[in-house]
This record gives sequence, C-alpha cells and structure tokens, in this order.
Amino acid sequence: MFPALTIAAALLAAPAPAGAPASPFAVLEHGLELALLPGPPIDEGDGLIAVVRVDPALFSIELLNASAPGEGRPRSVRDWAFRAGASAAINASLYQADWSTATGLMRSRRHVNHARVGKDRAVLAFDPLEPGKPAVRIIDRDAEDLETAARPYAGLVQSIRMVSAQRQGVWAPSERRFSSAAVGVDGAGRLLFIHARSPWPVHELVAALLAAPIDLRQAMYVEGGAEAQLYVRGGGTELSRVGASDLGLTLPANLPVPNVLAVVRRGAPPGKPPAPSP
Repeated sequence: MFPALTIAAALLAAPAPAGAPASPFAVLEHGLELALLPGPPIDEGDGLIAVVRVDPALFSIELLNASAPGEGRPRSVRDWAFRAGASAAINASLYQADWSTATGLMRSRRHVNHARVGKDRAVLAFDPLEPGKPAVRIIDRDAEDLETAARPYAGLVQSIRMVSAQRQGVWAPSERRFSSAAVGVDGAGRLLFIHARSPWPVHELVAALLAAPIDLRQAMYVEGGAEAQLYVRGGGTELSRVGASDLGLTLPANLPVPNVLAVVRRGAPPGKPPAPSP
C-alpha cells in the first residue's frame, strides 16, 4: 500500500513560470493531480476541499455499477477503485431505495443501470463514439437539447446541476449543511473529482469552487453525507476521503455505494492496481 498523503504534501504548489500564479495542484503522476483548497470558514472538519484533476487523454473514464453482470453488491469507493485498477474514483450519482438504481440516466457501453432520463439538469458525457468529440463534458439541459448532445457518447450519468454552462452557481441558498462529492470539468476539458468533508451549505461550496484557481466551468453534485467519498492514488501517495453523517450518527468509514465513476490509466492491464510511479 502506498504511504498516506499528508496535507502538507498535497498543498505544495506546482512550479510556475516567473510572474505566473502558482498552481494549487501537486502532480501525483503525469495527467493526475491533486489540490487541497481552503474552503469557507467553518468550525467543523478539516475545512479543505479536495480536487483531483485528470487528463482524459491519458485516463479512460469508467462507470462501475453493482447492477452490472458479475458484480452483484455495492462497495466503498476505495474498494471499487482497487477492483477496477483505477487511479481515482468518486460516487457516480444519487441512487434509489433499492441501493442499486440511479435516480436518473446512467449507462455505459457495457451496462445500462437506468435508461430513463430523470428531472436533474446536468449529464456527464464521456467515452465518445465519434472522433473529434471532447473526451468528457457536462451537458447542461437548460442550455442544449440532451438527446442531440448525448448522441455521440456511450457513457452518460445524470445528476444535480451545481454550475451551469454559463459558469454560474445554480444551487438554491439553503442552511442545510453536509459533506459533498461533485464532478466537474475545467476550461481545458479536464475532469475534476471534488470532495468536501466539512459540512458547508452547498451554495457556499459552489461559490468557493468558482473563486478557486482551478478554472471550474461546470459541475454536478453526485452525493452527500457519509456516503460521499473520494479516492486517489499515484506517485507513491494515497488519499481516501469519506463524508460525515448529516444525522449526527456514528457510521463506519467507507460505506458501500452501488455506482462509482473511476479513471484508469490508458494501457494499464484491466483489473490490476496501478503500479507506483518512481
């Protein structure tokens, strides 16, 4: 197992050219980076927002489902990552009371978890079927037709919109506070896995992300509370983050979840954990 990543190491800024602002991201491996950003003021938790940045030219995006043939049961995000040989993983979206079926559209070229389009306004599209299409994008249903925009993609995951196609926070203000997991894209078309364990109101988290130097363009919410999880490993480091219960309960870490998004380095042997980088 890789040694645990310390907060101090994760906050090391990447070298920047003279006069350019320092990047908040530390390079774990080529195409895989991590930032731990300060969030809004709070007295609970670590007050940090973890962001994993992934180059989709170097990593494939995989949808992992307990409902897929040969799976059969939910797992923690970390366990899903090891099963798939993934370098990073996060919750895919909210799910129904059967602990299996997503609340909205969820499919890949290998498996359909939920074929129907739900009410939520954001859809993550990945695994393009046509050349020249972006490797990953978020479709804003208020800005374009879903059927047309989704047609060139085999992978589709629907969830709650946080940041619109106009780069506006669209989460209604609320005093409710809980841990959050989210998926976003930046201006360079890179995939962002986002996790906040501290229980912020989601609209405050959105504002902090838009103000952070990560060039966030769109984002969608994928889980909250104790089930919100993020896992990343690479370059001799490992970080596993889990959410806190919003009900004041003591719950085991790494709760099982049925649906996960993971990134696997292209060319890696299937189902094998990635080897540590030198």
